[in-house]
Amino acid sequence: MQKKIVFLTSLLLAFTVLAACQDKKPLSPPAQTQCKLSDGKTITVNYSSPRAKGRKVFGGLVPYGEVWRTGANAATTFVSEANVNVGGKDVPAGSYTIFTVPNADKWTLIINKKTGEWGIPYKYEADELTRVDMKVSSTSAPVENFTIALDSMGGSCTMTISWENTQASVDISEKK
Repeated sequence: MQKKIVFLTSLLLAFTVLAACQDKKPLSPPAQTQCKLSDGKTITVNYSSPRAKGRKVFGGLVPYGEVWRTGANAATTFVSEANVNVGGKDVPAGSYTIFTVPNADKWTLIINKKTGEWGIPYKYEADELTRVDMKVSSTSAPVENFTIALDSMGGSCTMTISWENTQASVDISEKK
């Protein structure tokens, strides 16, 4: 009888913990952005979107001059159904992981062939496909939620990364 009580109590505790965990929203929820190219093929970026929560982000939480996973949790993925040109560099169709190196006046986008990483620490230099310079500017208003956007423009896209008071962008076009 005592074993049954211990078992039932343990089972009840396990269900209570499970129910409590399901009610919580993730601190950095998953997000996705997508762009259709002129021939209908797509580029998709999947990332986790952390919140600023009053913190100094760039030059603080995200140090300048160091490789950053570009979001939170698992590393950000970049999947292109077409051969593309990213900021002047050729990227074959496929699945990649992207990282960035933020600085106050210049960002570098890293497109890496290794996929499925958690994101940090960065130890994938040997798997890099390319590094691309990004344009950096200030946002018109503070950005609480880390965001990656792929904006379509006449069959090509601009990828813009925005958070706190900074945005970095790079042009992407289909390689014909």
